[in-house]
Amino acid sequence: MDYLKALERAILYIENHLGEDIKVEDAAAAAGYSYYHFTRQFNALLGESVGSYIRKRRIAKAAKELLYTDKRILDIALDCGFESAESFSRAFKSLYLTSPVSYRKNRLDLFIGSKPQLEGERLAHITKNLTVHPVIVELPDIMAAGLRGSTTLNDNVLPGLWAAFMEMSQQIPHQIPGGRGFGICEACGQGNTLYSMNGDVLFSEVAAVEVSSFDGLPAPFVPKIIKGGRYAVFTHTGSLSLLQDSYSYIWGTWFLGTNEKLDAREDFEVYDQRFSGYDNPESQIDLYIPIL
Repeated sequence: MDYLKALERAILYIENHLGEDIKVEDAAAAAGYSYYHFTRQFNALLGESVGSYIRKRRIAKAAKELLYTDKRILDIALDCGFESAESFSRAFKSLYLTSPVSYRKNRLDLFIGSKPQLEGERLAHITKNLTVHPVIVELPDIMAAGLRGSTTLNDNVLPGLWAAFMEMSQQIPHQIPGGRGFGICEACGQGNTLYSMNGDVLFSEVAAVEVSSFDGLPAPFVPKIIKGGRYAVFTHTGSLSLLQDSYSYIWGTWFLGTNEKLDAREDFEVYDQRFSGYDNPESQIDLYIPIL
């Protein structure tokens, strides 16, 4: 049986019944699987339980309605499958660390906890081209040098930064032969946190290459030390146009369910010999998320 099509049927069933008392058995029946087989496959392919997916999708839907409708919070809670405003508020705050009232008042529309419906290309990417269960590694400090640029998630100018970096990168001295490339996100080092980041928040990124020394580094290049420590590593396969879907999974699913604690170090991407170009379906890069 085609697991992807079976998952699509189950997810469509869930989406059409978010405001109801969804039984996992009913979602399994929509997929054409037994309860046991369905729950095992769902967790293995999507990295979370069926119940977790339903709960987070309800909260994500409610978050959008808080911002883009004038409905009462109680009505939103009931429409999204919660028994009361109180139970909704508790569940909402467990994800966003703020109340529904504050979320609406401050027009937050946060990146973390934003969990779009898994369908079509997004579902295929998560199940086939992303390692949903990360490898935990320990790294030493890494020296890198490159160009810094600023962007937002909604107005992504990073492709231009990388194009400029690729044109100029040979000017960087002390490059390690065959060294790795890095995309270092400085989003949470400028007064931002995961719980304040949204699509309009300006943050910086450094496109860099591994070096053995910063001596003689000319402008406009900047030195950068990637701090050592523990990291959760996800591997993204395929076009970088789908990279946002990988990060949506990390912050909207994995982070909200893991027992690992996030550290304040910067997250980054690693580009090595497996990277074959922006749109190459065989390209692979690793996404490093700092943990304690």
